[in-house]
Amino acid sequence: MKTYVITGGTDGIGRAVAQRYLEEGQEVVIVGRSADKGEAWLDAAAQRGAVARAHFMHADLSRLSRTGAVLDSIRSSFAKVDALVLCARHFRTTRLVTAEGFENTFAHFYLSRFVLSHGLAHLLESADNPVILNIARPGGEGEIHWEDLQLAREYDGHRALMQGGRLNDLLGVAFTQTRPGTKVRYVLLNPGTVNTSFSGQYTPDAMAQLDTIRRSAQSVQEAMAPILKVLDDPPIAPLSAFVRGVPLDPHGPGFTIEEARRLHLHTQRLLAG
Repeated sequence: MKTYVITGGTDGIGRAVAQRYLEEGQEVVIVGRSADKGEAWLDAAAQRGAVARAHFMHADLSRLSRTGAVLDSIRSSFAKVDALVLCARHFRTTRLVTAEGFENTFAHFYLSRFVLSHGLAHLLESADNPVILNIARPGGEGEIHWEDLQLAREYDGHRALMQGGRLNDLLGVAFTQTRPGTKVRYVLLNPGTVNTSFSGQYTPDAMAQLDTIRRSAQSVQEAMAPILKVLDDPPIAPLSAFVRGVPLDPHGPGFTIEEARRLHLHTQRLLAG
């Protein structure tokens, strides 16, 4: 039996992935901010006779203390993790600083993925064919604001997400660079625009734009094929990137080792502080 850990597992792509592998007889851990949705997922699993293999961890991953608690719980409960699927994303039109002093999108979309990727590496190494699937936006054109990574001077929700995609690209590069010889496969994947719940805080204007996007977005089921392909048969290369199933060179512009090292060291200093 394999063990899957899925953030953002109460909605959209994360929930669909969780449901797929639970139905296949695997052990599935979902992490989400909605206790009601998590309990509903557990109830559905119980009705199918799969409650022993279904686990829900309630956490707002913009809080590093909660991310750390999830990490500790997984470490104490499981001997291995076969796949870590990072789906959680939360849009904010206005800037919010968490109680721990981090900009919300930066903490939720990047820092939590850094902590879980590196924090679960040992359990992943204990699996036969482990993979981290980071569903972000590889190869995006967002700018990294090196002198203001948390956008204190000029915040914009779209800019924060676009930068977050770039930071996750560098997270993948740094993961493989700092763990030479690892058997964990790190995969960055952009599924395209998908009609999910679009979790977040929106102004009326932003919500109107979102309604327009929804009308042309692909369904969750349409987006699943490249995701399941990666999870069922992880690539051989230590680092891979895909846009809607089409391979993207993870060694070109936007994936430089120098920038990845710079971000890795900066993140370590932030977390240590």
